[in-house]
Amino acid sequence: MQQPRQLRRALGRWDLTAIGVNQVIGGAIFLMPSQVAAFVGNWSPLAFLAIGLASMLVALCFAEVGSRFEGTGGPYLYTRAAFGRFAAFEVGWMQWFTRVTSYASVANGIALALGFYWPAVKSGWTRAAMLTVLMGTLAFINVRGIKQSAWTVNILTVGKLVPLAVFIAVGAFFVDPGRLGPLPAVDGGSAAAAALLLIFVYGGYDVVPVPAGEARAPRRHVPFALVSTIVVVTAVMTAAQVVAMGTLPGIEGSATPLADAALLFMGGAGALMIGVGSIVSMTGNNAGQVLTGSRMLFALAEHGELPGFVGRIHPVYRTPANAVLITSAVSLALALSGTFVWLAIASAVSRLVTYTASCAATLVLRGPRFEGRVAPATFVVPLGPVVPVLALGVSTAVLAGATLAQLAGGLAALAAGALLYALAAIKRTK
Repeated sequence: MQQPRQLRRALGRWDLTAIGVNQVIGGAIFLMPSQVAAFVGNWSPLAFLAIGLASMLVALCFAEVGSRFEGTGGPYLYTRAAFGRFAAFEVGWMQWFTRVTSYASVANGIALALGFYWPAVKSGWTRAAMLTVLMGTLAFINVRGIKQSAWTVNILTVGKLVPLAVFIAVGAFFVDPGRLGPLPAVDGGSAAAAALLLIFVYGGYDVVPVPAGEARAPRRHVPFALVSTIVVVTAVMTAAQVVAMGTLPGIEGSATPLADAALLFMGGAGALMIGVGSIVSMTGNNAGQVLTGSRMLFALAEHGELPGFVGRIHPVYRTPANAVLITSAVSLALALSGTFVWLAIASAVSRLVTYTASCAATLVLRGPRFEGRVAPATFVVPLGPVVPVLALGVSTAVLAGATLAQLAGGLAALAAGALLYALAAIKRTK
């Protein structure tokens, strides 16, 4: 059978939205309310709302530039068109690198969460077996078909939103308004720390356009999904913070604020619901990691930056099978070895590179020299350069909050990407 030249276009606008919501709402929403409250106290619901609006600025840039492209790769494609092959390779490499390290990290989080109910799964061969079965199952689903992958993400996204919706709907009746005020005085350092923490909490929507090559109408559906993702996650996370703040005394000292709050107004069943919801949420996040991570690897191979076999399309299922298997195998190795812990420090610089490149590409691709070279945008951000410039400010704020270890890790990852690019260039020349 002749190998098909294209991936199967089966994703709709709500599939892409589910991918975005699933990647932003991972395990952090169940843990971060106490950490944000520790920095800014009763300002924390407004902080969640404010950073949601700031994230919308970046998402709008992704939406505009994404409305020009129909292929797989998202930020990699935008950077390639605006700034050339090397810059694009670094963006694609950093996105894939972050996906596999995050996949490994979240998978280990699942083992720890399950360990509360089944202690043996936290270590030894039981942990290794659980991780292998989990990652192997997700790899099989992703090889089997994009429809199957989308349904898995959709179901797990609903599965994580239902417990949060119940928590918010029931908890709203138990909120003590007195716990939400008065608003305390907050110094600039604490406000900045909370803002930077929340920028990372809101991260993940940048993967929405990555599987655009499998979307039915990507130039229309990608902008819709990006904006819808930010609207949904901002509403959910802000409301959850209000309920947690309004029901849980001493929230700043809680390691599991949503579960502790649910225990107060719903009893043990409520705490169990949140605990199971966190496991479902992390599993869904992993399903999204392998879907989007493999597509980024495929995009690099599709454009000749990696060996051709990496971008092989399955002759029957029309999925990037080898990219799925490579992404899954590397993530599993990292998860079993524990090396993801120090590799994950590169995520701050990775996000900086991806965000700034895409926001800058939004401005560059508006220029007259790109007319006829890239498709016209079907979605244009209003106010001219104002939103992209503000979005660049939000993006570079990630750098301001990065530690020396994060900067060093990120620069090391960029250097590794540059080395890979050079080796591939030498091979192409030969």
